[in-house]
Amino acid sequence: MKKLFLFLFVIIIPVSSFAQDRMSPELLWKLGRVSPMGITEDRSDLIFSVSYPDVPNNSSKRLYYSVPVTGGDPIQLESVDGLLKDSKVSENGMLKVTHKSVKIDDIRGTDLYPAFEESNAYIYTSLHYRHWDQWMDGTYHHVFVQRKTDSGWDKGTDIMEGQRYYTPTVPFGGPEDYIIRPDGKYVVYVTKQKTGTEYATSTNTDLFQYEIATGETVNLTDENEGYDTHPVYGPDGTTLAYLSMKRDGYEADKNDLIVLQDGKKTNLTAPWDGTVNSFSWAEDGSKIYFSAPVDGTVQIFKVELSEPGVVEQVTEGMFDVTGVVADLGNHLIVTRGDMNHATEIFSYNLSNESFIPLSKVNDEIYNSIALSKIEKRMMPTTDGKEMLTWVIYPPNFDPNKKYPTLLYAQGGPQGALSQFYSFRWNFQLMAANGYIVVAPNRRGMPGHGVEWNEEISKDWGGQVMDDYLTAIDEMAKEPFVDKSRLGAVGASYGGYSVFYLAGIHEGRFKTFISHDGVFDLRSMYGTTEELFFVNWDIGGPYWDSSNKAAMKSYEEFNPINRVQYWDTPMLIYQGGKDYRVPIGQSLQAFQALQLQGIKSKLVYFPDENHWVLNGQNAMIWHGEFYKWLEETLK
Repeated sequence: MKKLFLFLFVIIIPVSSFAQDRMSPELLWKLGRVSPMGITEDRSDLIFSVSYPDVPNNSSKRLYYSVPVTGGDPIQLESVDGLLKDSKVSENGMLKVTHKSVKIDDIRGTDLYPAFEESNAYIYTSLHYRHWDQWMDGTYHHVFVQRKTDSGWDKGTDIMEGQRYYTPTVPFGGPEDYIIRPDGKYVVYVTKQKTGTEYATSTNTDLFQYEIATGETVNLTDENEGYDTHPVYGPDGTTLAYLSMKRDGYEADKNDLIVLQDGKKTNLTAPWDGTVNSFSWAEDGSKIYFSAPVDGTVQIFKVELSEPGVVEQVTEGMFDVTGVVADLGNHLIVTRGDMNHATEIFSYNLSNESFIPLSKVNDEIYNSIALSKIEKRMMPTTDGKEMLTWVIYPPNFDPNKKYPTLLYAQGGPQGALSQFYSFRWNFQLMAANGYIVVAPNRRGMPGHGVEWNEEISKDWGGQVMDDYLTAIDEMAKEPFVDKSRLGAVGASYGGYSVFYLAGIHEGRFKTFISHDGVFDLRSMYGTTEELFFVNWDIGGPYWDSSNKAAMKSYEEFNPINRVQYWDTPMLIYQGGKDYRVPIGQSLQAFQALQLQGIKSKLVYFPDENHWVLNGQNAMIWHGEFYKWLEETLK
């Protein structure tokens, strides 16, 4: 019998301790981060965890809870052991799949020269020498099958023994990259069977099926050249669903939902003009629910196995329904958030289309502050189309006043600008500091059809820049927007956008903020780690003068070629372990600003990657962000 503690869940921090009426960086980093774990085997309770940041100690604390799926007061759990079915264990409980790191290659100086114990050298003879925020050290993630014995689980069999491949895939793969069939006959896992330069230039992951009894391995998706990911067995225990992209090298390709049943593959979403984020089997196995971006939000859709191609939208609203935790017949357990609220867990009634909150982790905080007004606008683009743009207003917005306004440039570049809630690029916090935020769903955003999403590739400085300027110019027509106090901010491709706009904005903006932005496409090509990305989106290497698309990128769309037109203050952030957009990009931009005598600041985080994950660093990030805006816009 597990020891349980009744817990009045919504009382986390006393309201009086907030001493404010709107969001602040300190308050933002007191919010609990909610993660659903699953439904108990008797289908009666939801198990979830909450991570609470501890900024003073630069750490976090994770707590576990149970709540009835019908709603009620959560109970804090001492342990979750035995409460959830483990998809990594066979139904008879005798086999389990897991992953471990295996040392195969000698890469470090101490591997090759054991006598030099203090050496920290790395020696490479091919590409894929670093990825995201780590240097490759000759170890690979492999899948192991373990057998239960009288004394517990054995050490396991490495089913990828000797292979120089990764499962989970790097850098972001996890346990979702492998699964055991319930009857214990097969393990299916995701890997990219490429090494070196081929690895860095390809997205071709496949699903491999390992037969436990014989050790035979079969490639289930050999015919497909792009990503194949997220294998999940259906309720019948044999039908396999997974996600698939067709084209090699295109990481933002249309993501389709495939079902493999009795040796036959069926694409359930082929004719549908959208892309799948994640999916979950219906309880009876007759259909699959999936999340996908649509019209500036993320919603739940469904497709029947008996009617492939017939996709129906299930939820609708000005929020993101980011995933299905479980299907309970007439109810779905889902995760939901919006620009004013971090993710919580809800029960969604399929009959009356209503949501009931199951977790209320941050309600006490949100109920104590004034929230932003969120507005959806449609704007005419320069090529005769309509562009959805989110506008976020300060709390207690007064249309008779004039407000400084920020153009937000989304990263990706094919990243959905939906009703997401970020703990860094937090629109609620920007608005709480007195800024109107303009967030356009410019070219390259999923959720507006495949064509709209693809129009950014090899055209980084083209129509998308017109889209940005359309958004800020349309908003500047409003009497409450102070045209003398406009700024542009963004990260990654959004940081590239800031660098590029700085050379073409013709005096519109009074300040810029770029985080880990691409400044020089040539040096970006020469130092980034996933070459498939720059090959597809930029067009190829800078030395191939016969490639017109690539040459246009390097010459016309390269921010470094317009740096002589820069004349506006700029704040630049850079992570030292960002190998996607390496440090040289920001250093070059900062040096150009300083040498031209332009007010500028560089904030460098030596141990952060493309993101800012450390709590105290995040507080400094916010501190510098709003200090800079105060200096340059207020």
